[in-house]
Formats: sequence, C-alpha cells, structure tokens
Amino acid sequence: MANMKNAKKKIKVIEKETVNNNNLTASMKTAVKNVEKAIVSKDKDKANDNLKTAIKRIDKATSAGVITKNKGARNKSRLTKKVNAMD
Repeated sequence: MANMKNAKKKIKVIEKETVNNNNLTASMKTAVKNVEKAIVSKDKDKANDNLKTAIKRIDKATSAGVITKNKGARNKSRLTKKVNAMD
C-alpha cells in the first residue's frame, strides 16, 4: 500500500482508467457480436444498423488507446466486408 499522498492519488487514477478501459472493451465486443448475430440470421437491415454502432465503439476504443489503430481498422474492415457480402 502506498504511503505518500500523491501515490495514493495515482492508484485511484489507475483504477478509474482500468474500469473505463474495461467498459470500452466490453461494449466494443458486444457491438461486434451483435453484428455477427445479425449476419448469421441474414437480416441485412439489422446488420447495417449494428455495424454503425460497432464502428463507433471501435473508434472510441481506438481513440482511448484500448486497442491499436491498426486493430481497429482491421476489425472495421472485416465486419464491413461480411455485411456487404450478405445477399
């Protein structure tokens, strides 16, 4: 346990960042799963709506530094390809 006042403050900041990062990651993964479920059920309208949400969540996670820029672009590209390939 930290004894200095500034070290105690730093622990609080790190905990807050960790919680925020976990929330961003969880919401991003949920959005991606929703798109994939819509693709499996062959519902193009729902897939397009969920894709927009997923892209927003991926961008948020990327800008916060939770995932790298390249991983975000790769995920968006793969999801968009899957949705566009639907009949």
